[in-house]
Amino acid sequence: MRRRQILAALLALGAAAAHAHSDKKHAPAVAHQAEQKDWGILGERRAVTRAVTVDMTDNMRFRPDSITVREGDTVRFIVRNKGRMLHEMVIGTASELKEHAALMAKYPNMEHDEPWMLHVDPGKTGEIVWNFNRPGAFEFACLIAGHYEAGMRGTITVTPKQR
Repeated sequence: MRRRQILAALLALGAAAAHAHSDKKHAPAVAHQAEQKDWGILGERRAVTRAVTVDMTDNMRFRPDSITVREGDTVRFIVRNKGRMLHEMVIGTASELKEHAALMAKYPNMEHDEPWMLHVDPGKTGEIVWNFNRPGAFEFACLIAGHYEAGMRGTITVTPKQR
C-alpha cells in the first residue's frame, strides 16, 4: 500500500512539472505571491515611487531599452504593445532570461502568470509593479520564440542606496 502512495505522489509531481511548461496556456493568477528574486520582489501599488512607460514594437525592440532605478524603488512599468503581434516583457538576470527563452522556443504558446512576466496583446497595455530591493545589472526581454534572438531585450541598472 505504501508503494502505491509513493508512486501516486511521484506521478502527480511529474504531471505538475510537465504542465508547468507545457504548450497549454496558463490560467491567470488570482493574486501573486511575493517571492524574492535576484532582481527584486513583487511591488505594492501603493508603494510605487516611479512609473516607466515601455513600448514594444514589431521591429523587435523596446523603447526605452535601458532603464536606471535606485535600490528600493518600486516601479510601475506601463508596457504598451505598439505592434501587430503578441509581445511580452520578462524581467530577470541574463542567465534566467536565456534559460527561459530556450523553454519558450520549445513551448511557443506558453503563457505566464508570474509577477515579473507580462504578455501584452497587439495594441494593448499591461503593467508590472516591481520593487528593486537589490542593486545590480538586470535585463528585460521578450521571450516569445524568435523575438529574444532578434534582439528584443533591454537592461535595468539598479544603483545602490546612498548609505
